[in-house]
Amino acid sequence: MQLRHWLPAPSVPAGRQALVFGVVSAAIGMACTEWVSRHWLNASAPWFIAPMGASAVLLFMLPVSPMAQPWSVIGGNVLSALIGVFVHQWTGNAGWCVALAGALAIAAMCALRCLHPPGGAVALMATLGSSPPHAAGYEFVLMPVGLNSLLLVLMAFLLNNLAGRRYPHRSPASPSFPHQTSDPLPSQRIGVQAQDLDAALASFGELLDIERDDLEEIVLRANTQAQRRQAARVRCEDIMSRDVITIRDTDSVEEVWMRLSRHKVKALPVISHTDELVGIVSLHDFFLSHTDQGLRKLAPGRAVREIMTTPVTTVSPDQPITDLVPAFSDGGLHHMPVINAQRHVVGMVTQSDLVAALFQLMGAASSQPMRQA
Repeated sequence: MQLRHWLPAPSVPAGRQALVFGVVSAAIGMACTEWVSRHWLNASAPWFIAPMGASAVLLFMLPVSPMAQPWSVIGGNVLSALIGVFVHQWTGNAGWCVALAGALAIAAMCALRCLHPPGGAVALMATLGSSPPHAAGYEFVLMPVGLNSLLLVLMAFLLNNLAGRRYPHRSPASPSFPHQTSDPLPSQRIGVQAQDLDAALASFGELLDIERDDLEEIVLRANTQAQRRQAARVRCEDIMSRDVITIRDTDSVEEVWMRLSRHKVKALPVISHTDELVGIVSLHDFFLSHTDQGLRKLAPGRAVREIMTTPVTTVSPDQPITDLVPAFSDGGLHHMPVINAQRHVVGMVTQSDLVAALFQLMGAASSQPMRQA
């Protein structure tokens, strides 16, 4: 074993603001919990127990940890106190009862999925504590352990959410497939899959202080970041079509339909009289207009602005092409105008442009064109 394994481990990057908030909110949370408990219990000792300090570390410094969630804090502390009192009453002050209480508390917390490290200290305090915990008996489980834990969790809920940190922590919801089917999103069909992550966790063989869904999200973000870094040199301006056919928002729907048919394209950007992008019209917009109201919109002389899609998702020429992937793969888009700072259309990128660029980046461009059936 190397000496460096005994030294402080490299810390995960955290902003100074998050660190300051954690320290200040922990102080406020413990102060409020102590004050309410002292007045609730009429200052009868003990009204505030030491393991709450360890719970505060998790609640305010690591609120995303599974061990810092409400069920873990309240359930873990209360369950451990119950076991500690039980062991003391049935074994007395025998030295070996400490190991028994701690082991039973850990096993029970794991079984009930409320593992909370300070719970081990609560079990030992209830077993070998001074006379007040012993005199209180099973009342010690609810007062002060249950009360302290509940108040501290309520303070964590209030302070964390006021600061914009989700507590209780919820893993980010997966975006729904735009076609409303059960298929996974296109970006999730290759690369690291859920079964791959489960297999890796099973082979790791150790308990991790992170939820599985959070770990999966981190892996996906790291994979996306790696792809962005590798493809960062290719910009939207490198793959976009520059000779873009545009239409005015005052053009008639008949003229727009003829342009779509003549140029064999599926979408056209719509610009105003100042050449600024104001919308986009596609074949899909024409199909959506075939309702009773839509038929009136398609009457002769109607302007295209009545059926166009607005606002429009756009990109700038200097954006990396990896920014297009989420919109094209998971967002259901097929075309995206490229605009400059004045919102003038300078290009258009499509799914086929992106596929060709990514294929070339893979170094697997084929010299043989596909034969048409």
